Amino acid sequence: MMEKDLTILGIESSCDETAASVVRNGREVLSSIVSTQILVHRKFGGVVPEIASRKHIEHVMPVIDEAIKEAHLELRDIDAIAVTYGPGLVGALLVGLSAAKGLSLGTGKPLIGVNHLEGHVFANFLSDPDLKPPFLALVVSGGHTSLLVVEDYNTFRLLGQTRDDAAGEAFDKIARFMGLPYPGGPEIEKLALSGKAGAIDFPRPLLPNSYDFSFSGLKSAVINYLHGEAQRGHEVRREDVAASFQEAIVDVLVTKCKEALIATGLKKVVLAGGVSANRRLQEALAQGAASVGAELVHPTPILCTDNAVMIAVRGYYQYLAHDFATLDLNANPSLKLGEA
Repeated sequence: MMEKDLTILGIESSCDETAASVVRNGREVLSSIVSTQILVHRKFGGVVPEIASRKHIEHVMPVIDEAIKEAHLELRDIDAIAVTYGPGLVGALLVGLSAAKGLSLGTGKPLIGVNHLEGHVFANFLSDPDLKPPFLALVVSGGHTSLLVVEDYNTFRLLGQTRDDAAGEAFDKIARFMGLPYPGGPEIEKLALSGKAGAIDFPRPLLPNSYDFSFSGLKSAVINYLHGEAQRGHEVRREDVAASFQEAIVDVLVTKCKEALIATGLKKVVLAGGVSANRRLQEALAQGAASVGAELVHPTPILCTDNAVMIAVRGYYQYLAHDFATLDLNANPSLKLGEA
C-alpha cells in the first residue's frame, strides 16, 4: 500500500499536440491541457514537422504552467516528470523532452521517459478501474498498428504489427485522395455513416499464420477503384466508398484480435491510439470480443487522441518500478512498443 500519494506531471509533444497533465496515483486526473495544431496543418493536408516544432516551442511552457495551475498545485508538489521521448517527429519530441529535462534539473524531481504507444495503452486504466494485466492490446494510430499482450505493468509481448501502411495512415491517405480535410480518419467515419458498408467488395488483407497487418493493398484497391470509375465516367457515391473501405479495415482488425484472444485465452482486449475513437471499430470489436468470451475496454473520446494524461498514467507505473531516466535521455523517433 502506498504511504503517500504520487503526483506525476505528464508532458506530450510527439506530433501536433502540445499537452501537459497532472495525475495522482495513476487514476485521478487533476488537470489536462491540450494545445492542438490541427487547423494550422489542415491547409497543408498533413503535419509539417518544422511548423509543428515551432508551435511546440511557443506553447510548451504555457501549457505546463496551466496544467499545474488547474491542478491547484505548485511545481514543488509534483513527485516526478514523465515525458514522451518516442516515437514521433524528432523535432517535436525534443521540445517536450527539453522542457521536462529543464524542470527535472531545476527541481531535482525524477525524470521518466515514456513510450508514446505504451501511453496510449495505459489510457485505458482510466476507463476501467478494474483493468489489470494480463490483457490483449490493439494499438491503432496514424503511424502504428500493433497487437500485443500486456503481461504486467512493465512487460509487453508484441504479437504482430503492420508491415507497411498503418490503419490510420490508410484512412488519412484515402481521405486525402478523396479530397477530404485533414485529419482524414474522422472525415471517413463521418462520411461512412451515410454509406452502405457492403456496397463495394474491397479486399480484406489477412496474412496467413501471422498477427501482422498489411493495409497498402487495400489502400491501392480503393484508389484503383476510384480511378477506374472516373475513367469509365461513372458517378461514385463517396459515402459507399468510405463505408466499404472502413468496414474492410475494421474486419481485418477484429479478425486478428479474435484469433489472438482465442490463442492466448485472455478475457480483455483494450483499444488504443487515435483510431480507437472510431465508433464502428469500437462496436465491431466489442461484438467480436464477446463472441469469444472476452470484453472490450476503450478510452473515452478525449483520451483516444494524443494527450498528456496517458503519459502521466504510464509514468506513474514506471515510477513504481523505479524506471527513471537520466538527463542524457534522447528523443527516439522510431521507438518500438516495449522497447527501452
